[in-house]
Amino acid sequence: MTTQPFTSRGAAVGYERRRGEIEHYFDRTAADAWARLTSDAPVSGIRATVRKGRDRMRRTLLSWLPADLRGRRVLDAGCGTGALAIEAARRGAHVVAIDLSPTLVQLARDRLPAELRDASPGHGCVEFHSGDMLDPALGAFDHVVAMDSLIHYSAADAVRVLEALAPRCRESFVFTYAPRTRMLAAMHAVGHWFPRRDRAPSIVPVAEADLLHRIGRAAPLAGWHDTRTERVANGFYTSQALELVRR
Repeated sequence: MTTQPFTSRGAAVGYERRRGEIEHYFDRTAADAWARLTSDAPVSGIRATVRKGRDRMRRTLLSWLPADLRGRRVLDAGCGTGALAIEAARRGAHVVAIDLSPTLVQLARDRLPAELRDASPGHGCVEFHSGDMLDPALGAFDHVVAMDSLIHYSAADAVRVLEALAPRCRESFVFTYAPRTRMLAAMHAVGHWFPRRDRAPSIVPVAEADLLHRIGRAAPLAGWHDTRTERVANGFYTSQALELVRR
């Protein structure tokens, strides 16, 4: 899939380079570990805290979506192994779930319950894609959810992603970012002392004030405002949820 999400060539190159690094990590380096993390299989103590934190964050983001999603289209941007997409579809949504890693997308397809594989009146479904979440061919959506997929980008690139998706999102963005805190910085520094199998993927801590300032100045986001935020911190997992809705 080819996209042109940014007006600046330099910004596009930076985004594409980072996107390539993320795809390589999740599709080749960490696919097996990620499959295990998102299953019920035993994991190390460090990864157990990440699993618990991710479960809580997923519940938080889902609670910010309508309880009844029948007739709604939802983009799960960075779907991983599909847990959030499945829950949204069970509420009746037509979920378009996309991830950079073909390996994780195939695993998500394998885990998808049979009743969610095909669209039918009044029932939800999930269609999976591997590629760029900004691909315009994916269409328009009522809600866009990006759980821990923007945490790998700078604040500037994260806002550019929101700008690119804004024309195709009708109601709300629900996404997470890595908050810039002393505790998070210290934990990631300590993490380098652990075996490679226990290291978290590279993230970019973002200052909340800077992120909100950039969102407020972005012309394509002029019709949007932040409504609520919540931090989930559990062991080696720390992530900040933010909701944007149209005025």
